[in-house]
Amino acid sequence: MKYVFASIAIALLWGCKSKTEASVPYDMILSNINVIDGTGKSMQVGVSVAITNGKIVAIDSEFSSEALTYIDGTGKYLIPGLFDCHTHTMDYNRDFPRFMHYGVTSIFITGGSLCTDAYYSEMRERGEQDSIPAPRVYHTSQHFTMEGRHPSKTYASSNWRDGESIFYLKDTVQIEKLVQRVSKNPIVGIKLTIEDGPAPPFVERMPQEFINKTVKEADKYSMEVFAHVSDNTELEMAINAGVQNLIHYTGVNIDPTNENQVELLKEFIQRDPSWVTTLMIDKSFLYPLHPEWFENDAMLPEYQEKVNAITPDLMKRSNMHAMGLREEYGMEGANLSQGIIPQVQDIQYLYGKGFNMVLGTDTGNDFNFPGYSLHEEMQLMEMGGIPKLDIIKMGTLNAAKMMGVEDHLGSIEIGKVADMVILDKNPLESIHNTLSINTVLKNGVIQKRINN
Repeated sequence: MKYVFASIAIALLWGCKSKTEASVPYDMILSNINVIDGTGKSMQVGVSVAITNGKIVAIDSEFSSEALTYIDGTGKYLIPGLFDCHTHTMDYNRDFPRFMHYGVTSIFITGGSLCTDAYYSEMRERGEQDSIPAPRVYHTSQHFTMEGRHPSKTYASSNWRDGESIFYLKDTVQIEKLVQRVSKNPIVGIKLTIEDGPAPPFVERMPQEFINKTVKEADKYSMEVFAHVSDNTELEMAINAGVQNLIHYTGVNIDPTNENQVELLKEFIQRDPSWVTTLMIDKSFLYPLHPEWFENDAMLPEYQEKVNAITPDLMKRSNMHAMGLREEYGMEGANLSQGIIPQVQDIQYLYGKGFNMVLGTDTGNDFNFPGYSLHEEMQLMEMGGIPKLDIIKMGTLNAAKMMGVEDHLGSIEIGKVADMVILDKNPLESIHNTLSINTVLKNGVIQKRINN
């Protein structure tokens, strides 16, 4: 009886009608809605989507059947639930509702100073239910790195504990046991930190033989390696070792006229690799120089308040980052587009060559915001000229493919789980309209958003 009352309450909230469960074939119908299904196909205009037991069971022009919950989608737009495929969190109780508020129904956590087996388990458990707002949680192993290297030196913390939240590789023999150990956990793959750090003063890179050994041992357990690289040298090291996936683009420069690099990329593409974008790293470092960025109506008040916490040290760091971007891309001042567009053009080139390009933000620093910044990442892609349908696919089906879950997530297709976002405005007119969120669904259940 409580379930019936709850269903009636939801229906009334939408100005809809509701029936008892026994008398209707569907749990929910979204009627007359415009569907962008995440596959890259053109938008389906004015169709209806039926959901039962958390899955999409029918997509048609209309249904004569009734449902427990009926949502009129006239003038609205439906996209798959979004993925952020490079995230970190120091407080999932705080951050998970933020992700869901912005329609990010799945996240890929790539290690962190708190990421013990127990902490990973807690986050997975929270993501497996749909009563408390929380995204589905996928994750790598803890960082495979070396003592005094990135990230434990560049982001110093007492939470880095060897053998618990991070693994310091001391010799190649040790790698065999570590890979065997993490293979018993429900990980997507191994997190391997090759890079020398995000900014000066740089640390040493991981030696090539350690990278080679990690990939070789992971292959014994049918596991893939997800590597951090931040320049062309590290890109070459990763490809030469047999790495399958890269979880940053930032710092790499693609030169289609460089025959050696073109041949290297041809070798890489044979592995069907995924490559995560994370251009929000650059924007997040520039945020203190741009208080106008905090004026977006779709930004949560708690994020807008961060403008009051900008310190002289943060301004100094931002100016140093802007200086680096000026040197690399000829930027004038802190003009974001001058630094972003060349990188997006590289991403578009790689996508055209068949790389599975995936959206991610590297949330975790002060100005890379859980949930909101994935929409900023999409806006950066649009700034560089990537078609909007491709951008949405990078944040949905491409991401699901990287997680190995494209058979049941990542697109709006019959038989798939009903993780979806209802928008009030058309994202194919402007990708900024992905922020016009009306409703977030996970498992076909309406999720509570912040302040609603």
